[in-house]
Amino acid sequence: MIKIDLVTGFLGSGKTTFIRHYARYLLARGERICILENDYGAINIDMVLLKDLLGKNLSLEMVIGGDGQSAHQRRFRTKLISIAMLGYTRVIVEPSGIYDVDEFFDTLSDDPLDRWYEVNTVLSIVDAHPVKDRSTESGYVLASECADAGKIILSKTRGVSESEMQKTVSGLNQAMETIHCNRRFTLDQDVIHKDWEELTGAEFDAIASAGYVKASYLKHSLKETEHYDSLFYMNVQMPEQALRDAITGILGNPAAGKVYRIKGFTETTDRGFVEVNATAENLSMQPIDKGTSVLVVIGEKLVKPVIDTYFKGFTESGDTVMHGMA
Repeated sequence: MIKIDLVTGFLGSGKTTFIRHYARYLLARGERICILENDYGAINIDMVLLKDLLGKNLSLEMVIGGDGQSAHQRRFRTKLISIAMLGYTRVIVEPSGIYDVDEFFDTLSDDPLDRWYEVNTVLSIVDAHPVKDRSTESGYVLASECADAGKIILSKTRGVSESEMQKTVSGLNQAMETIHCNRRFTLDQDVIHKDWEELTGAEFDAIASAGYVKASYLKHSLKETEHYDSLFYMNVQMPEQALRDAITGILGNPAAGKVYRIKGFTETTDRGFVEVNATAENLSMQPIDKGTSVLVVIGEKLVKPVIDTYFKGFTESGDTVMHGMA
């Protein structure tokens, strides 16, 4: 049977970055992998971020949604059927940051997928930084994505103290209580909280065999979370410092809404093309070869007119708004 892993996590948690590390470890073990980007938007930045891993033993596939959960689940099932014919030893599913994990289990329980795939491990990526003002909706999404996880893996741990990580885990446990789930996590037993660059082969072995837990909790409809938005800005061209100022301005402006992440690829007029990956805690801009120019702003209750002002005069073809992307 083909092993299948789910790597889930809330908006901006760092799922794709973790998958890069995890996939390299699995490739070194001799596995043949398909990474399935399971998303709700028409533009998938994460596939572009993973494309350098492509080779004879790794491929990327994508499922597009946006027209309802049942249609998305049907496409997910169809894609898994086609993937099963191609000789992979493992499939890694990276869903949207707003995801109903039951869709994963329900789909894989159907015939013939239940004969072809073995659900191997469920991992949930959680930002190591404590959150003080998490909304009720975001708390639900976070908790529901962690409830079944075999391991919680903290991201962005560099510079975060152990006491801050303890607060993060305490906040997660409070979210679990809110959804009436009996699961509770401890930093030492249930959570990987090491810098991913320093993870050993033995630690990746433990992650790859972490399994999953079918926990019960009070389920909400994910339709209640439609206030999560993604704004796409195409063909932005501006000086590097102006781009940095725009990104930090958006992330720091409460009038823009709750912005979790800004990522993508764009052209600076003085440095060429760069890959952008920014949160409130960190801004990374790395040079890349010329490619698609698109920046995506991801968050909660985004205020488009406010965010538009930061790119006014620097984008050729405007922007497109979609929902539910990560």
